[in-house]
Amino acid sequence: MPVTRIIAVRHGETAWNVDTRIQGQLDIGLNDRGLWQAERVGKALAEESIDRIYSSDLQRAHTTAQAIARHATNPTAHEVQLHTGLRERSFGTFEGETWADIAEKWPDESRRWKQRDPHFAPPGGETPTQLLARVQTTVDGIAARHPGEHIVLVAHGGVMDMLYRLATRQELHAPRTWHLGNAAINRLLWTPDGLSLVGWGDARHLEDDVLDETTT
Repeated sequence: MPVTRIIAVRHGETAWNVDTRIQGQLDIGLNDRGLWQAERVGKALAEESIDRIYSSDLQRAHTTAQAIARHATNPTAHEVQLHTGLRERSFGTFEGETWADIAEKWPDESRRWKQRDPHFAPPGGETPTQLLARVQTTVDGIAARHPGEHIVLVAHGGVMDMLYRLATRQELHAPRTWHLGNAAINRLLWTPDGLSLVGWGDARHLEDDVLDETTT
């Protein structure tokens, strides 16, 4: 079966990223820098032979995806397909709180979160194990529809983290040594056997450093 080429992009910056405030599945829009980043990544991918663009339905990802679609040369990539399976991890009661708030209000839960406990979920939220299963099912379903094609997935830091772990066979509890910058370009290949990594964290299209947060 022909491979599906994937470009995975985290959404541009939001004010909550700057504040280290947990967004989760709350629908927070891009700030001015995030809009600039979205435009920059759209221009950077303008010469790519992109066939389809898929995005989380949360506006910070959708707005980023629309910027990529505006610059796409292939007409089939001009319409962004929304998919709830690409949403950020649900953080339940953590959503809307800063990292400092969480450490103060829920010290035990904060410790388990920071230790990357695969089975820990904030009240009302998802565990990393559940997120991994959701991301794998979503990507397998999307990529299988586009054998031999080149697609873009626009999502969130938590989703990017799971894509990297799936492609490199990293355990959920393994410390993260890879970057998840806003509007960075990440490249993978998909076959029915799974994902493989081509390139990660390309931010050359951005003039200065980008925030690197996995949880917002």
